[in-house]
Amino acid sequence: MQYRKFGKKPYEVSALSMGCMRLPMMVNDKGESVVDREQAYEMIRYAADNGINHFDSAYGYHSRTSEEVLGEALEGGRREKVRIATKQPFRTMQDLSSGGGATIHENARRNLENTLKKLRTSYIDLYLIHGIGGGNWEDVKSNKIIDLYEKFRAEGLIKGIAFSFHGNFETFKDVIEFYDWDMCQVQQNFMDVARECTEEGIRIAGKKDIAIVVMEPLRGGSLATPPDHVKAIYDEYPVKRTGIEWAFRHVINYPEVSSALSGMSTLEQVKQNLEIFAKPDMVANCLSQEEKDIIARVKAAYESVKGVPCTACNYCMPCPQGVQIPSIFGRYNDGNMFGNFNAPKRGYMFITNQKGDASFCTECGECEKKCPQDVKIIKELKTVHEVLGGWKE
Repeated sequence: MQYRKFGKKPYEVSALSMGCMRLPMMVNDKGESVVDREQAYEMIRYAADNGINHFDSAYGYHSRTSEEVLGEALEGGRREKVRIATKQPFRTMQDLSSGGGATIHENARRNLENTLKKLRTSYIDLYLIHGIGGGNWEDVKSNKIIDLYEKFRAEGLIKGIAFSFHGNFETFKDVIEFYDWDMCQVQQNFMDVARECTEEGIRIAGKKDIAIVVMEPLRGGSLATPPDHVKAIYDEYPVKRTGIEWAFRHVINYPEVSSALSGMSTLEQVKQNLEIFAKPDMVANCLSQEEKDIIARVKAAYESVKGVPCTACNYCMPCPQGVQIPSIFGRYNDGNMFGNFNAPKRGYMFITNQKGDASFCTECGECEKKCPQDVKIIKELKTVHEVLGGWKE
């Protein structure tokens, strides 16, 4: 395993981290989809025993059971050998369902205390404000959530203050410059170099000596199994690699990146990824210009695949029924692009949970009147709903 500097912290982390959002699942006696704990324990323990020393979870993963599974798996001496990062979304701090007139800070403390119990630990190495960038950054600032996290750190409940991010570069730059963070967790892969925090955002965070953990290096698994027209480009290179290794190398090439976070679902995936990151050349600046050119051609090949001709201009929005039209078409197009609909179906599940899926379309036609691309939105929504609907976890 290769290890890398972790920002201002006096320790190194494994270049490969394990995410606990995609643990193996099973159906229990009640017909519910739950984490297969025995398989998950085996995966986590194998990872910890074979070089991975950074594990990531979150308050809500796997219906709020991910932290519990991770804590149980690391008992027996492994907890002391690894770093745990977990996250609390601002929306859970606002949850007043507990009653009693609790404040946002009181809710956040209660949630942290519950997380510590689930993880079976007295402290968390990195505690993240989860999902900054989705319109909640001003609320995080106005409610002084960072001040609260500093209290948690002063009490010894957490060791580092961090955030995960999904948003645009300008918001990311504002977040980075607002506070002296210990770590940021961002989405990056060779398809997203100009999206999310962007390559420039990674450079800015690196200059501030903020540890960077990259999530979605395989874009939800979409880059793991390249379609034939993409594989043909990879095969031109004399050193034969899987699509997984090419995607990981893109992330590890950045000297500012501390670790690539992978949400593994099987023990075989853990073993395969460990083998990749044990290679002596899985280091910063590992890509030659020829390799970078191949990755650029692969990106163009993926993008050449057409789906619904939606440009996400948002002229069709807002939909009177709340249907998230551009987001729905974007997920469908991703499935066509990568030849894998698992991640798009999962994303569509969240849209469905928010009551924004295509089933709410009443065929009023307002969107089609405003679409500059003349997309037959009503017809396309029906097609997309058939393809993406039904994902459960």
